[in-house]
Amino acid sequence: MAEVLVFHHGYGLTVGVREFAERLRRAGHTVHVPDLYEGHVFDSLEEGMAYAEDIGISTVVARGTAAAEGLPAELVYLGFSLGVLPAQKLAQTRPRAKGALLLEACVPVAGFGGAWPHDVPVQIHGMDEDPFFAGEGDLEAARALVETATDAELFLYPGDRHLFTDSSLPSYDEHGATQATDRLLDFLDRVE
Repeated sequence: MAEVLVFHHGYGLTVGVREFAERLRRAGHTVHVPDLYEGHVFDSLEEGMAYAEDIGISTVVARGTAAAEGLPAELVYLGFSLGVLPAQKLAQTRPRAKGALLLEACVPVAGFGGAWPHDVPVQIHGMDEDPFFAGEGDLEAARALVETATDAELFLYPGDRHLFTDSSLPSYDEHGATQATDRLLDFLDRVE
């Protein structure tokens, strides 16, 4: 089974992120879920992102990097939205990564030092009309990554919801979340 390091989104470490991690555990995977917000969970994405900006996005990424220290190098890094930043950084820069699962965000590969590592498979998931994912350049970055990486998949789901995989948020989309989770579990079975 795979060992997975999961990074939460801008709301913080919500019940939905914890439940998602538990589902991966029930499938037999070892899952680590650090709290990059040190106990803060917000009622709106705007409040959560204001907190992230107050402490510094670089601090959020640094906390994610620190969470990987002491864990095996052979990890799959999974990020939800804001959590994609530390997940993608570690997948691109930490040797022996087993894979990356990027949900509802993707940054240009150049942001973390150039080409995607040839031996690191990646899946990217997002809604095709999500104003953040599709409207702020993440979808273009995802398509560019898929075009250049050796083992990369992009899955687009119909809809305009951001954070559609978090069952504790109003944006949750059961159909899309189920599809995404099934694909993530298949990915983890392949890379273990």
